Amino acid sequence: MNNNIIGRILLSPFTLLYSLGVGLRNVFYDSGILKSTSFNVPVISVGNLSVGGAGKSPHVEYLIMLLQEYLNVAVLSRGYKRKSKGFKWVYSNDQVTQTGDEPLQFKRKFPEVAVAVCESRNIGIPMMLQGKNDIQTILLDDAFQHRSVVPGLNILLTTYDEPYTRDYLLPSGRLREFRSSAKRADVIIVTKCPKDLSPTDITKYRNELKPKSNQQLYFSSYEYGDPYYMYNPTLRKKLTRETKVVLLSAIANVEYLIDYLDVNSDIVQLLKYEDHHYFKENELILLEKIIGEINDPNTIVITTEKDAMRLDLHRKRILDNKIPIFALPIKVKIHPENDQDFDQSVKDFLLNFTA
Repeated sequence: MNNNIIGRILLSPFTLLYSLGVGLRNVFYDSGILKSTSFNVPVISVGNLSVGGAGKSPHVEYLIMLLQEYLNVAVLSRGYKRKSKGFKWVYSNDQVTQTGDEPLQFKRKFPEVAVAVCESRNIGIPMMLQGKNDIQTILLDDAFQHRSVVPGLNILLTTYDEPYTRDYLLPSGRLREFRSSAKRADVIIVTKCPKDLSPTDITKYRNELKPKSNQQLYFSSYEYGDPYYMYNPTLRKKLTRETKVVLLSAIANVEYLIDYLDVNSDIVQLLKYEDHHYFKENELILLEKIIGEINDPNTIVITTEKDAMRLDLHRKRILDNKIPIFALPIKVKIHPENDQDFDQSVKDFLLNFTA
């Protein structure tokens, strides 16, 4: 019996209590005791069943890039781990502690897009519409569990390596909801797929996930760009096997990133922290020490764009000490056999939307 099975057995009483809470909540919503709100603008939710690591932020950015040419797109997030409370518009010059890392990333990458944070989606949406009456569609970041709002299009993400069908409820596993909650999704996307995804793989996941007749199933992977200096996006570094990389990361799932860098560079050190971790001064000191010990001009620090939002709290130290921190940009690529189908399905939803 392996440690995972033993752990699940030991945690099973707590999982039972958690499942009772989740089950009652869903019963209350399904029966109408708790009310869900619909809005007169199209709302697209992007979320997952697990506690993180499915790639929500890159998929929200994919939708922004798909739609912003045609519509005034806005993004609403809860602003996880921010120190502010209530509703707040996000501005490019905000500190990450006031907004959370992902909303600030959206705003800095897409300054023309309205971004806001609010713990309650059904409070945040009316406040956004009241404050900016030209908003034509709202993207909800990480809102699959937040049933107080009924999205017009509900997109559920699950990873290729760890689909929700192989996971368990908290705390035995990483699921925030029952596997059966996937039935609420209109679209299911299997994320972080290998680029050489085969027809056999597609059939395998279709049989495992068993999407309903009203659900669309898609597959996506990441495309990485050249890393850029976090304070000068025009200064980019072409990775080679001679590039020595210190990987600094505080995201939920770093394996996909490691696989990419293993092939395209030489990872000499990995500094891994918990998801959404706020980096401390002593951790920057450790980073400088590691770079000094490597003592190679080809050494750079690579981090994610999301991590760069939190590292920016140490801007003065990074600039004064010339720490070579580069952010690695990523883009979502829908599997080429159905990328046009996905794009068109989102556009069709918006074209056919009626309040």
